[in-house]
Amino acid sequence: MVKHMRIDNRLIHGQVTTTWVGQINADLIMVVNDKVSKDPIQTVMLPMAARGVKTLVLSIEDAIKFIQENEKTKIMIVAKFGTDALALMEAGIRPVEVNMGNQAPLPGTKYEMVTKSIAVTKEDASVYRKIAELNGGSLTTQMMPSNPKQDFVKLMDAKGL
Repeated sequence: MVKHMRIDNRLIHGQVTTTWVGQINADLIMVVNDKVSKDPIQTVMLPMAARGVKTLVLSIEDAIKFIQENEKTKIMIVAKFGTDALALMEAGIRPVEVNMGNQAPLPGTKYEMVTKSIAVTKEDASVYRKIAELNGGSLTTQMMPSNPKQDFVKLMDAKGL
């Protein structure tokens, strides 16, 4: 069962390991991104950053298969980009919650800072709206579990995205 999916291009970092995993009571962290899953350095370093929490670094296809075969495992997914999260959801994966973390601006893109840590292009906005639609209209942003949740679609609306 996917308890939580966080879209965060930083992948595994202190906020994920020290607060989110414990807050949602996850058995494992699953990093999902095709490029990262093929990078030998990241596939070694990311589990080390998880500080003892079981961690998998998988392609989208392998993540879907693992989730389908391990329905009772409580999983926290960290998707590098919205497109990774959308691919999982279009394959039928339904997290209990989907949350926007950090999305740094990519060089050469035309973006709006929707929050101080989330840059969004028009293309990104379309992806995030599809994610929200597949998630019953809900897509939140919340840096830490102790912070209040904000409706990310409304934040994009306010920026004209």
